[in-house]
Amino acid sequence: MIQAKSRRAALAFAAAALLPLGAQAQAWPAKPIRWVVAYPAGGGSDFLARQLAPQLGKQLGQNIVIDNRPGAAGIIGTDNAAKSPPDGYTILTGDNGAMVFHEAMYKKIPYSPVADFTPVGFMARFPLIVAVNPSAGFTDAKQWLAALKQNPGKYTYASPGIGSPHHLAMELLKSRTQTFVVHVPYRGTALAVQDVIAGQVPMMVLDTAAGLPQIRSGKVKALAVMSKKRIAALPDVPTLDELGVKDFEVTAWQGLFVPKGTPADIVSRLTAEMNKAIAVPEVHARLEDFGLEVLPSDGPALASFIQKETAFWHALIKERKLSAEQ
Repeated sequence: MIQAKSRRAALAFAAAALLPLGAQAQAWPAKPIRWVVAYPAGGGSDFLARQLAPQLGKQLGQNIVIDNRPGAAGIIGTDNAAKSPPDGYTILTGDNGAMVFHEAMYKKIPYSPVADFTPVGFMARFPLIVAVNPSAGFTDAKQWLAALKQNPGKYTYASPGIGSPHHLAMELLKSRTQTFVVHVPYRGTALAVQDVIAGQVPMMVLDTAAGLPQIRSGKVKALAVMSKKRIAALPDVPTLDELGVKDFEVTAWQGLFVPKGTPADIVSRLTAEMNKAIAVPEVHARLEDFGLEVLPSDGPALASFIQKETAFWHALIKERKLSAEQ
């Protein structure tokens, strides 16, 4: 009798092993999902995750727990996600830095953006703005660009850190306009914008999340946006393209990723549910109010975008001889 039961159990186990992945993964999710954010609580990446997580969790029928793991410009948290089991219970916010810049800015990083992750899809992006201290002496964007060209090395610009989208955006602008502006990196946006407001540094590139409140209060002045089109929040601020810097577009984008090897049907469901959550009117409105441009998509579209971004930015980093290892 015992042998018969054991034989039936073994046959049942073998039959389950032969089921397609879709059938095996139908029970997913059966427990809470961990969402890794490789930056501190309170920042733009954290805001996006915390706005989407409750709605996404409601749709999936499980809690989604935000796990902030800041450090080393996002490398620590991204590496933690890369080394997590590929079972659908770890998801990651990936951005320009983690998925594109770091491979070229560091001699070695502990994960591979391509080999260790599967893209789920875009979520949103932060437009970038050239902002200056109102008393810095720049009347408008044309005069600002002219001053940079006429005075190489005279001016400095702040950034949230070496290898941030804000830093790389300014380096691209310098390359395109053949100007020389001295980089002053900070540890985070708050300290950088504080010194621009105080007049210690005359200018910086700000994302909309950090920049719009300061611009609306008059503490800093927006001169140009780095998007292809003017942004709704600042309709009177010209694009760099309008100022003669053609085909210029840099944003701080955010995508969703899972560890490589996560079952394909789980990835597909995450993509569908993520896009559904982003489209919920209340969620969509909160993201836009924070300065985000919502960009729902799928994994293949994000993978293709990253491939193009990597080729472009790695070439620029090499050309400018940039490194995060000083």
